[in-house]
Amino acid sequence: MTRRTGLGRGLDALIPSDEPAPPGSVSHISVERISPNPRQPRERFEAQALMELAASIRQHGVLQPLIVTYDEPSGEYTLVAGERRLLAARQAGLQTVPVIVRQASEQQRLEMALIENVQRTDLNPLEAAEAYRQLNEEFGLPHEEIATQVGKSRASITNTLRLLKITPAARQALIDNQISEGHARALLALPTPQAQNAALQVVLARELSVRQTEELVRSLSGQKPTPHPRPPSPPEVVALEERLRSYLGTKVNLNRRRKGGTLVIHFYSDEELTALVETILGQSPNS
Repeated sequence: MTRRTGLGRGLDALIPSDEPAPPGSVSHISVERISPNPRQPRERFEAQALMELAASIRQHGVLQPLIVTYDEPSGEYTLVAGERRLLAARQAGLQTVPVIVRQASEQQRLEMALIENVQRTDLNPLEAAEAYRQLNEEFGLPHEEIATQVGKSRASITNTLRLLKITPAARQALIDNQISEGHARALLALPTPQAQNAALQVVLARELSVRQTEELVRSLSGQKPTPHPRPPSPPEVVALEERLRSYLGTKVNLNRRRKGGTLVIHFYSDEELTALVETILGQSPNS
């Protein structure tokens, strides 16, 4: 298997050229000759942000070349990275855009588009999850390798993939920013789609926080609720919890006492536990 590189080498490292690109290798081609990337994981583009980019392009042009592949029989170009810039350029009325032509496989097209969006934090969690699924199921990349490619922990990849199991109603609420990724993960702890949808309606109607949603899920699952509400955590504790949650890709609670305290890391399946152990220890639990 060809060795793959991660984010540190940049996007260009995923599509190596046989020879170094000579000076002036950037060319301008008609926007009408560029077809969308069939592996583009991003499904929605914010209209206002696209208008602002189009206004900037109208004034300054496209400053960063798009990456495309070229099909000699048809004479057409297929976009690999830069769809947002292409859409904005068309909106701005440009006839041509600067491009760099590369050779790329289907897998590399997906990797390039995914990494470009992840670097710009443009993907919603479900778009990222679907891209991870394609890399895993269609191209055979294990979670560890996907994590290396996009600069995240394996546990984060595993937990994001779990979002594909939420109900269609919860999925739409997540896409519409009515709930967060934390809400969706909490709902996944419920055993049936009917229970998830019922809890979702309560979350939306009462505008529950993630912690309140977790309490609701525990009560619906027959677990005893927390006897007394926890006092608000100090800002530095909340910030550290968020850093740990982002790195591990799961719920984390840090409880400080006068001396010491406890750090609680939550997992929801044996696979997630394995991923967490590998992330924390840097090795397989059995090694």
